Amino acid sequence: MSTATALPQIYSFGHALDMDDDKIGLLRDSSDAAENVPELRRRFADDGYLYMKGYLDRDEVLAARATLTDGLAAAGVLDPAHPTIDGVCQPGAGYVFKPELTNNNPAVQNLLYSGRLPEFYRQFYGEEIRHYDFTWLRAIGPGKGTNPHCDLPYMGRGTHGHMTCWLPYGDISFELGGLMVLEGSHKRMDLLENYIYRDVDSYCANKPEQVKNATTGAKGFGWTFSGTLSHNPPVLRNKFNGRWLTTEFQPGDFITFGMFLVHASLDNRTENRLRISSDARYQRASEPIDERWIGLNPPGHTTAGKKGRIC
Repeated sequence: MSTATALPQIYSFGHALDMDDDKIGLLRDSSDAAENVPELRRRFADDGYLYMKGYLDRDEVLAARATLTDGLAAAGVLDPAHPTIDGVCQPGAGYVFKPELTNNNPAVQNLLYSGRLPEFYRQFYGEEIRHYDFTWLRAIGPGKGTNPHCDLPYMGRGTHGHMTCWLPYGDISFELGGLMVLEGSHKRMDLLENYIYRDVDSYCANKPEQVKNATTGAKGFGWTFSGTLSHNPPVLRNKFNGRWLTTEFQPGDFITFGMFLVHASLDNRTENRLRISSDARYQRASEPIDERWIGLNPPGHTTAGKKGRIC
């Protein structure tokens, strides 16, 4: 059976993806090589990602989900007519970014930063690691997913060898809309080099309009460059010639990838359910780290994280 036959029509950022076999596919499951670190490194170099199906304890992930849905309910995001754990949102919930729900949350902190997950990165790197102190927690309601991008423009002031871990807190169907990656894109520096090394928090100190934008945050995060690579996933795929790769995720799965891999997410086409996930970042402890994402209250993309330059 072809991939196109096996999958429903998939949408990303409001666009129907091309469903031909040379344009869409399923993520490669590397859980079979979980104990074979050299093979994991080989696959990461080739594919740009590692999808580890069922690597984490399902009950631990669901316990973390319960704390997150409780927090979302307390914030008024969820519909009280439904069980909190179901993650049924109020109408118009849209994009809910709640990193504060991970702070002082032992269930999430232990899942991400102690035990099996950080040990995976220690083995992969072959040395001691450290992680960002900031955790990206997203609850995405019905509507468009995240547009295509690479992570380096948002966190490139330290090492460029760090890795993102995207972790779903619950079952994520094609309809609910999980992560997708663009096959082979991490090797296409001919297409990425004018984009990838830009810094979303950098601005021209000799241009008053950019100074005002960066220091007052009048527009979004005060960015002059949003970090977006494209608003049209099908057109971007045609440019890179790789396939969009995705799957249906379950609690216990995670996918990890480097800073140069193009990725996005599917649209949430459910009526009223949230897609809850987190992004965490890990790196070698011996390498420099981006100052925006460490400390008790990391500055992140606030005014404190901006950096001026002469253009």
